[in-house]
Amino acid sequence: AQIAAITQSSGDLILNVDSDTTLAPDVVSKLANKMRDPEVGAAMGQLKASNQKDTWLTRLIDMEYWLACNEERAAQARFGAVMCCCGPCAMYRRSAMLSLLDQYETQLYRGKPSDFGEDRHLTILMLSAGFRTEYVPSAIAATVVPDTIGIYLRQQLRWARSTFRDTLLALPVLPGLDRYLTLDAIGQNVGLLLLALSVLTGIGQFALTATLPWWTILVIGSMTLVRCSVAAYRARELRFLGFALHTLVNIFLLIPLKAYALCTLS
Repeated sequence: AQIAAITQSSGDLILNVDSDTTLAPDVVSKLANKMRDPEVGAAMGQLKASNQKDTWLTRLIDMEYWLACNEERAAQARFGAVMCCCGPCAMYRRSAMLSLLDQYETQLYRGKPSDFGEDRHLTILMLSAGFRTEYVPSAIAATVVPDTIGIYLRQQLRWARSTFRDTLLALPVLPGLDRYLTLDAIGQNVGLLLLALSVLTGIGQFALTATLPWWTILVIGSMTLVRCSVAAYRARELRFLGFALHTLVNIFLLIPLKAYALCTLS
């Protein structure tokens, strides 16, 4: 559907919007203004949960989106390379997309078609072609997020597979970008690995000695408190202290799911 629209379009810019996303009235003009720079191939807006107040999970995901946009994407944009211009609200330069369309349409992983996580894949293709990718925090897009654990985990499984696959695709691109982006890619993957090892070590200690791994619990709890406090300060919202709950979701649900995603990439 995207490829059909791209090939039949005639404008200089293409806006990709998910069907469950509502844009603020000034989103198009703000993204288009960022695209005035010919070196910019893509730009994304800030995502929020339109159904934020529905459940505890939607509140948690809304905070997760704020952190992903205003910490991760904002930091990457500072160095000219947002690594994933998210599908719900992203603008692309049409001339650049046309030059990348064949690679985009024939995305393979180990010889098999790979057609999910298309936003991350397209962003990396833009970077590999020499374009910058940007983040515009004032361009607000509200999108429907999962309101049950089952739907959330299916979404996270798709995203995890996409992230692992396209991290491999991005490796040749990283040397040509600012060194911060390499540090960012290492940190996101090594950080998850260290957390998983800490949890497994703690479980092993409890199983072998019947004692609780207090040092592991204390360190993870302290890092969670620091992270949530910084987020609450930067966002000027105390609700971000409640993001501590995400650590439990991460440990008991997302780490096992990402391990499964890594083992089932193909």
